[in-house]
Amino acid sequence: MIVRVAMWSGPRNVSTALMRSFGARRDTLVADEPLYAYYLNATGLAHPGREEILASQPTGWPAVAAALTGPLPSGVRVHYQKHMAHHLLPAVGREWLGGLRHAYLIREPAQVVASYARVRGEPTLDDLGYPQQVELFRAYGGPVVDAADLLRDPPGVLDRLCAGLGLAFDPAMLRWPPGRRETDGVWAPHWYAAVEASTGFAPYAPAVPEVPERLRDLVARAEPYYAELAGHRIR
Repeated sequence: MIVRVAMWSGPRNVSTALMRSFGARRDTLVADEPLYAYYLNATGLAHPGREEILASQPTGWPAVAAALTGPLPSGVRVHYQKHMAHHLLPAVGREWLGGLRHAYLIREPAQVVASYARVRGEPTLDDLGYPQQVELFRAYGGPVVDAADLLRDPPGVLDRLCAGLGLAFDPAMLRWPPGRRETDGVWAPHWYAAVEASTGFAPYAPAVPEVPERLRDLVARAEPYYAELAGHRIR
């Protein structure tokens, strides 16, 4: 039986490292942000590598949905889909999502906003993905992973995440060779330097977030969404 995992993450998280972890399984094929080109085309946003991204993926969500629910190569038992929750725009139909097993990667809003503000000055609540994650969780349920918990205890959290998805934990998920992957998005040169140098999850290193005063209201608006999800997280 094929298990199709949709992992919904916000930005400035450890989503690419978690993709590396699942990609280290012999039974797994990963998909890196398959709705990214659709999102850029629909919003008109200017992201690094925009034209390359638009050329590398379908720009219509129905084609993406068909690929994510269609046939897979022989020997693939797990299709791990790394999604950015904010790519799930309101215009995207939801009917195809019922064929996936959903999971959620979250991070405390002050940490996300402080990190995001250094890259893009004025993020919005929708940019952070919390409302979309809550929408999906309410509709489909599924395991919730807090990035801080994952970095504190990778084997324990991964074991419970796999159990929640109906999979057996594979110790290979804890280590991976450095370098780029054929499955990485074409945006990798802009964003993946740290993960390309990694061979496992980085040690947990908590830091006091420095949230600009103008963005503190954004943190406050994100907190109820985070709290709802965090109440169900793997501990």
